[in-house]
Amino acid sequence: MRSRLRSGYPEVLLAAGLFALSAPLAKLLLGEVEPIPLAGLLYLGAGVAAGASLPFGVREARLRVADLPWVLGATLAGGVLAPIALLYGLRGITAATASLLLSVENVATAAIAAVAFREFVGRRAWGAILLITVGSAILGISPAEGWGFSPYALLVLLACALWGLDNNLTRLVSLKDPRAIVAVKGILAGGFSLGLTFALGKPLPGAGAALLGLVLGGVSYGLSILLFVRALRELGAARTGALFGLSPFLAAALSLLIFRTRPEPQLLVALPPLALGSYLLLFERHEHEHVHEPLVHDHRHRHDDGHHDHPHPEGIPPAKAHAHPHVHRRQVHIHQHSPDIHHRHTHPAG
Repeated sequence: MRSRLRSGYPEVLLAAGLFALSAPLAKLLLGEVEPIPLAGLLYLGAGVAAGASLPFGVREARLRVADLPWVLGATLAGGVLAPIALLYGLRGITAATASLLLSVENVATAAIAAVAFREFVGRRAWGAILLITVGSAILGISPAEGWGFSPYALLVLLACALWGLDNNLTRLVSLKDPRAIVAVKGILAGGFSLGLTFALGKPLPGAGAALLGLVLGGVSYGLSILLFVRALRELGAARTGALFGLSPFLAAALSLLIFRTRPEPQLLVALPPLALGSYLLLFERHEHEHVHEPLVHDHRHRHDDGHHDHPHPEGIPPAKAHAHPHVHRRQVHIHQHSPDIHHRHTHPAG
């Protein structure tokens, strides 16, 4: 059997690396572009890049009308409100601090997954969440605000909460074609933010800055989100968010190099709890005997993963990825697993 934990790791780690480019490079673009139009350009670039890939690759399950509420909710939370909050926050704090604050997205994703969607999160994960929360609180303290919490840091934390909601809503449709999900989210969110730009009378950027925004969005948001959605189906929202949590550390290091700044004292104090919390989440292991109840659904799958053993008249090779409606029989077995779409079983407390 293929390891269910191994599948999804390369996708989410590459997604983390690409997303790490967004905060420092967006900080540079904010010198020429207002936050709202820049948010629109970033997500429009993501949507166009994903849409251009739709004719290629393996056929996947299509989005249906029943999926639209989840897609629209994710678009509003993660495609419109979150990037605008982040970009306004970036105006008042360093890119390195903002980058590390983005690790709170892991906390928001896991907490919402556990509380609202009943996804299993064990004691180790909750301990990691506590450590990340402590680290983010240290980062948010501003000497300029009389050692109170910086309003710009609060905007970045708001963005994290909105992306946490986005991740959980997207998880509900993560078995559908991720290219279609990103294309719909990106084009709708980008179009809305650019429309808001016109409505508010905000200035539009020049052609060069606009092109850079579209390209950055296509790579850091488009390709990154596409890979993230692929990982969601294998690892579940909490684990995918945890692995994606490497991105803030990469972004912070990149920010210090780009802007040639020394780390602030708070950043150095906050780094250990943030790093330890991310480590605990990254190397979490979960294995026990569990039951798969009968299920009928449609998604991209292979026949060498231990969960898809249904027959095909055409004799599709076990290692060939394909998509169609299929039936899962009742199954009881033991292996390492994550709360993906095939592992939504209940657990004892802790």
